[in-house]
Amino acid sequence: MRKIDAQQAGPERVDGRRERGRSSHKRIVEAMMELIVAGDLSPSAARVAEEAGIGLRTVFRHFDDMDALYAVITATITEQVMPVVMAPYPDQPWRANVRELVRRRVRVFETTLPFRLAANIKRYQSPFLMGQYSRVVMLERELILRLLPGPILADRIAVEALCAALSFHTWRTLRHDQSLPAEDAGTVMGQMVEAILATIAEDA
Repeated sequence: MRKIDAQQAGPERVDGRRERGRSSHKRIVEAMMELIVAGDLSPSAARVAEEAGIGLRTVFRHFDDMDALYAVITATITEQVMPVVMAPYPDQPWRANVRELVRRRVRVFETTLPFRLAANIKRYQSPFLMGQYSRVVMLERELILRLLPGPILADRIAVEALCAALSFHTWRTLRHDQSLPAEDAGTVMGQMVEAILATIAEDA
């Protein structure tokens, strides 16, 4: 009877360890994200461990280095914002879709602002973050180009102006460097885009 009990207890102990492991993993990720949102854009592993209420060794047992932790956070944030980023546009004039893109960028940029600020601090020392930065910039540009008709795509200056106005760099400048509230920053970004659209012939 005791043998049976021991055999049954074995899987239970394994399941218990797995559950504790999943719990620690989740607490580490949540702690890192909470610290970044609170303004600590470059938290140390020790600070993450303290916030999560676990030992420093546990952090390194789950994540070999901070890049691994940033990779999980990136995946978490991407899952949040991609439905907004990739949602189809209505069948309407391209200018209306560009204005819709402004509204989407405001939502996505504001959601990701603290995490992209944190990643920017580390990306010159991190191949993962540098690669992620390049991929995101290319995607953001491609999403603008998809909305523009052929004649506009041929207007290099107009295209580059729209890409600059709708870039995260512009949002970061408005929100972080100029300390504008999100609503005001969104209004400024919208006005910048409207000024560019006004230079493009109405029949384009």
